[in-house]
Amino acid sequence: MRGLRRPGSATPSLPGRQLGPGGRPGVDASNPEQLKSQTPPPEVRRFADLAQASHQAARYIVATAQACAAAGRPFTLALAGGATPQTLYRLLAAPSFAEQLPKANTHLFWGDERCVPPQHPASNFGMSQALLLDPLGLPAAQIHRMPGETRPPAEAAHRYEQHLRQFFKAHARPARFPRFDLILLGLGVDGHTASLLPGSLALAEKEHWVVAVDGAGATPPLARLTLTLPVLNQADNVVFLVAGQAKARLVQAIIADHAAAARQYPAALVRPTGRLLYLVGEIT
Repeated sequence: MRGLRRPGSATPSLPGRQLGPGGRPGVDASNPEQLKSQTPPPEVRRFADLAQASHQAARYIVATAQACAAAGRPFTLALAGGATPQTLYRLLAAPSFAEQLPKANTHLFWGDERCVPPQHPASNFGMSQALLLDPLGLPAAQIHRMPGETRPPAEAAHRYEQHLRQFFKAHARPARFPRFDLILLGLGVDGHTASLLPGSLALAEKEHWVVAVDGAGATPPLARLTLTLPVLNQADNVVFLVAGQAKARLVQAIIADHAAAARQYPAALVRPTGRLLYLVGEIT
């Protein structure tokens, strides 16, 4: 029983305007045509602004967590970094959502991290801690941060991958790649997602769950850790939270011509086993 896709569980209603026409285990994430031929179509919902899109994302996350709790198993959520999800994290920490979240079975992970200490202003964990983790008061054992301060970055990636392997094996979800209940992703204007950057060798990774990237083309230009495409594509639910008209146009380009977009934009290579949902706030 997986995420919101289990028989008999309710899928949250999705207000907003649908743009139109999403991955399976064993699909070659570096082959756009194979991805397209073996995956369900993505769903796209457009909202007037980021606040409305974030509200829908909060509803979706809470509903997924509740479904996992009803099934008697942990809810595994990988968080995104950057500015876009900050409104969402504030919402999830507010009583109206926090009181509905089954905290006892919620485990938080990260899709990517800058290679800095957790107290650094650029830390994705640090941002999440201030806006979400501290207000929620989750036990430390349920917070699984990427060790951005560990050197070299390749060792940090190895340690996080080993941690993921131990966690998912212990919770009876062993597989070649971990199956997260929900992965939250952002979208860069260059088409990157997590820390999977255009032209990066990490896009061709087919074995490792976590890798280090140099981040030279990113903002800020710091070395980073990131989950790999096979991990993203194994998830039960992937939610892109997107803000602004420029990124909305990028989503439209990915939907309109996936094969062409996949040659240019790493985000287009995310075609998960489960549900792929774009929540687009057209005005930031």
